[in-house]
Amino acid sequence: MTSQPLTPVLDRVKTPADMKHLSDAELRQLADDLRAETIAAVSVTGGHLGAGLGVVEMTVALHAVFDAPKDKIIWDVSHQCYPHKILTGRRDRIRTLRTEGGLSGFTKRSESPYDPFGAAHSSTSISAALGFAVARDLGGEGGDAIAVIGDGAMSAGMAYEALNNAGHLGKRLIVILNDNEMSIAPPTGAMSSYLSRLYAGEPFQEFKAAAKGAVSLLPEPLREGAKRAKDMLKHMTVGGTLFEELGFSYLGPIDGHDMEQLLSVLRTVKDRADGPILIHAITKKGKGYAPAEGADDKGHARAKFDVITGEQKKSPSNAPSYTSVFADTLMKLAADDPKICAITAAMPDGTGLDRFMKRYASRCFDVGIAEQHAVTFSAGLAAGGMRPFCALYSTFLQRGYDQVVHDVAIQRLPVRFAIDRAGLVGADGATHAGAFDVAFLANLPGMVVMAAADEAELVRMVATAAAYDDGPIAFRFPRGEGVGVEMPQNPELLEIGKGRMIANGSRVAILSFGTRLQEVTAACEALSAKGITPTVADARFAKPLDKDMILKLAADHEALICIEEGSVGGFGSHVAQLLSDEGVFDHGLKFRSMVLPDTFIDQASPRAMYDMAGLNAADIEAKVLDVLGVATLEKRA
Repeated sequence: MTSQPLTPVLDRVKTPADMKHLSDAELRQLADDLRAETIAAVSVTGGHLGAGLGVVEMTVALHAVFDAPKDKIIWDVSHQCYPHKILTGRRDRIRTLRTEGGLSGFTKRSESPYDPFGAAHSSTSISAALGFAVARDLGGEGGDAIAVIGDGAMSAGMAYEALNNAGHLGKRLIVILNDNEMSIAPPTGAMSSYLSRLYAGEPFQEFKAAAKGAVSLLPEPLREGAKRAKDMLKHMTVGGTLFEELGFSYLGPIDGHDMEQLLSVLRTVKDRADGPILIHAITKKGKGYAPAEGADDKGHARAKFDVITGEQKKSPSNAPSYTSVFADTLMKLAADDPKICAITAAMPDGTGLDRFMKRYASRCFDVGIAEQHAVTFSAGLAAGGMRPFCALYSTFLQRGYDQVVHDVAIQRLPVRFAIDRAGLVGADGATHAGAFDVAFLANLPGMVVMAAADEAELVRMVATAAAYDDGPIAFRFPRGEGVGVEMPQNPELLEIGKGRMIANGSRVAILSFGTRLQEVTAACEALSAKGITPTVADARFAKPLDKDMILKLAADHEALICIEEGSVGGFGSHVAQLLSDEGVFDHGLKFRSMVLPDTFIDQASPRAMYDMAGLNAADIEAKVLDVLGVATLEKRA
């Protein structure tokens, strides 16, 4: 069950300005109220829970000490921004999170002046904050720039590029390292080990004066003890502080749930810092909510749930998810092929590779939030004779595009790209929509690009990719459950560049690429009642195109309609280029291409998003009627 929590102090806070009149004791109570409200809200909407619970005290302290929106608080990724939204005038809408017309699940500039920089992908906050800091000093908007970045996000090279540049410029800049030892998946790599060593063992436990801040910034009574503790930390754990070598003053580690420590450090920094400074705060993801604290992912992403039990309310489905179909098929293939290996970038659960990792630990690699490295690492594996599957969300693959071009495509290395979250994804909105991968991959020489029409086709495409050694190959599939088709037990390999005929008709042919085929089928059922029977084909490949099939469809029909779950410049554009090159348009063919519109679509249900995009069955039916002139005749009648 879900009930409205009692939040007497939070009820007095409409904007951060109201917090300036609260005592430190009231701020501690405010944090408790804010945690309860966050839990209650996410139980209704679903969303990212654990990250927000881990920064409740930090959020309160930041808004109590600094003066947003003049001071720019930038949340990296912004999975953790729900408490921030509650405190910044959006509490009355917090139960609309991630719904159509509601609040975004991430920070969003167009939503509030308290969101100075939008985010949903990781490791951008320090770069953005440095931009604000330099703009301030060049006469732009005033105020401090504060970046809050997690330890997982610090595994990305972009974060270090920004730290290096910030240290060189020497501008007043505040970076808070929110170290919960766990991003979405357990953090990976040497950076995580470094942070663990930094606060492990006796030094941190015995010398908590170090948590009060950098020696030069502390009140006099604390300085000597802090100096001794800091020196011992440096010599006993790491032999030197990485951040200080990059030009930052380093404060910490501090207890990110201790309001006294947080307020003391932030007030001191606000009053006295004159250059780049990094505050290292230790937090606990899912803090204060037992079901989240006890979960493997610390309550990272949740469907709607019961506040008392934590039980999630997921809709039942008999069909497996596309992600699980990919992972299960890859595991079966790997049992017979020791060269198959898998790579992901901090998303083993999201890509289904967590199960592969358990079975084939030596052949599965989570490289951290480092998509560029993931792609080139995969290229090296391929050059070394392995059969790597680089599994990334479509929008995350964007971050490694230069490596796809330079390190994979030019060298024709057989890297297999498993592209999850293709098309529109629902509640995560535009930042996670897989709209562009067909366009940016299919324009690369030698790249093979496939899209699965259903889960059975996905099985065949995984098997085809595993057997393909002639160059790079990619296959894309959407988020969510399949359509419930029978699964092939011994999948046949697809002939590269060959589509399949689904239904034979007359006058108009519909050429589908991807899972819109289900909507095409529904549209054809409606059209049959009007005496129109389209021919339907599944392209399977955007590159290479099935030239023979497409030219035959064009020759045998008055009109040809392409449909895909991607942007302009993708599958339909390649078909149009083929038809133009072959002179087909000279003979009067009516050609239409149904693609995602040239706009970013905000969050809603996937069904509603495709309605906005004009790619559902009713839209396909209308397109057929329009191209045949039927709709016009009906209107005249």
